[in-house]
Amino acid sequence: MEFFAFATSNWDETQLKKAISMDRLDSFADSIEKVLQTDKDWGNYFTIWGEFKIIRIDIKGGYRFVMPHCPNGLTWSVTTGYEPYPDKINIHTTINRKEQDPDFVETLVDFTNEWADSLEGMHG
Repeated sequence: MEFFAFATSNWDETQLKKAISMDRLDSFADSIEKVLQTDKDWGNYFTIWGEFKIIRIDIKGGYRFVMPHCPNGLTWSVTTGYEPYPDKINIHTTINRKEQDPDFVETLVDFTNEWADSLEGMHG
């Protein structure tokens, strides 16, 4: 399953990457409730789904985040500069399931929108 949200911002890739640090992930999504431990490109977090390690991967246009121990294979990308809206920040969330409990799906929609809402209107 996949979910999309878009945020209006004048940030380019460099500004976006500078703003998203592992020790501040909880400021981008209320679903990430508490930072437990971080390093440059990984951290342990308490989320609405439980405690998980999150790994950040540098990709073209921004970052991809991976929860390697999530039973649903939750990943999300935060990028800018590409279609369909090169002037916006694109949040793309996926899980490795074709179907899932509707309540869980709602939390993923909310999570994706939380990222978009937190990045909306950010300026460099």
